[in-house]
Amino acid sequence: MTSPPDPSSVRFDGPWTHRDVRANGIRFHVVEAAPDRPDAPLVVLLHGFADFWWSWRHQLTGLAELGYRAVAVDLRGYGDSDKPPRGYDGWTLAGDVAGLIRALGHTDATLVGHADGGLVCWTTAVLHPRLVRSIALVSSPHPAALKSAVLRSRKQRRTWLPNFLRYQLPRYPEHLLTTGDGFEVERLLRERVCASWSGTAEFVDTARRMRSAIRIPGAAHCALEYQRWAFRSQWRPDGRRFMATMREPISIPVLAMRGDLDRYLLASTFRRGHDLSPNRRLVTIPAAGHFAHQENPGAVTAELAELLCV
Repeated sequence: MTSPPDPSSVRFDGPWTHRDVRANGIRFHVVEAAPDRPDAPLVVLLHGFADFWWSWRHQLTGLAELGYRAVAVDLRGYGDSDKPPRGYDGWTLAGDVAGLIRALGHTDATLVGHADGGLVCWTTAVLHPRLVRSIALVSSPHPAALKSAVLRSRKQRRTWLPNFLRYQLPRYPEHLLTTGDGFEVERLLRERVCASWSGTAEFVDTARRMRSAIRIPGAAHCALEYQRWAFRSQWRPDGRRFMATMREPISIPVLAMRGDLDRYLLASTFRRGHDLSPNRRLVTIPAAGHFAHQENPGAVTAELAELLCV
C-alpha cells in the first residue's frame, strides 16, 4: 500500500508563484500569476468538490496575460491549505475569501468559482458585498435556485441527490474517495466531462493529480464536511438563517457558465434564480461538460475577459 501524499505535493512548477497567506485564522496555499504592475485588479479562483487549485491552471495564465492578478486558492481543507476540524459552513467560507482579499492587499476582487467554489462566490457576494466587484460561476447555480430545482425536478434529483446523500454517512465516504489511490475521484470526473476531453492526455494527467490531492491526509474528510454542513444545516437555525440571508438579491454583474454537454447540472436548473441576481448573464460553453473551465478553457477565459471589462 502506498503512503499518502505530502500536502506540498500539489505545489507544481509553472509560470506562477506559490504563496502561503494567512486569513480568517488559518493558512491558505495560493497560486498567483500576475503582470508586472502593482495596480493589477485581483481575480480570485475557487475550485469545486474533490479538486484543488490546479483546476484553474489555464485561467491563471490567461488572465495574467490580460493584465489581471489571478490567484487560485486551495480552499479550506484542500491541497496544501490548513485542514481545521471545523469552519465548513457558508458563513466561515465567505469569511475565508473576504480575509484573503484583504490579506492580498486589495479592497475588492472578482470571484470565479466552479461548483462548490461557485457557492462560496455567491455567499461572499451576499455577506461581504463591498469586497466583491463581480462573480463568475462555472456549473454553479445560486444555492437557493439549486435547492428549488432539487425539490421540484425529478431529473435533477436523479443526477445530484444520490452522491449528496451518500456523503452524509460517517467514515464510508472518506474510504470511498481515497481507496484505490483515489479512483472514485477519477470516476466522478470522467462521468461529468464530455467524452472528447476524457480521451485526452490532459484528462489523464488531471485525473492523476486530483487522485493524489484527495489522498492528502484530511483532504477527503474536509471536502465532505462542505457537503455535510449543506445537508445538516437545513434542519438547524443557522442553516435556515443562512438560506434566508442568501435570498437577498445581489446587483453586481454575474456571469453564469454551463457546458452544453453537462449532464450533472441541467439547463433548467442553470436558468433558475434570475430574481436573485438580476444583472446575470447566462452563457453556454460549447464542447464542454461539468468542468467547462478545463474542457474548453479558451472559451471560459474569453467570457471572463468580457466580464472583467464591465
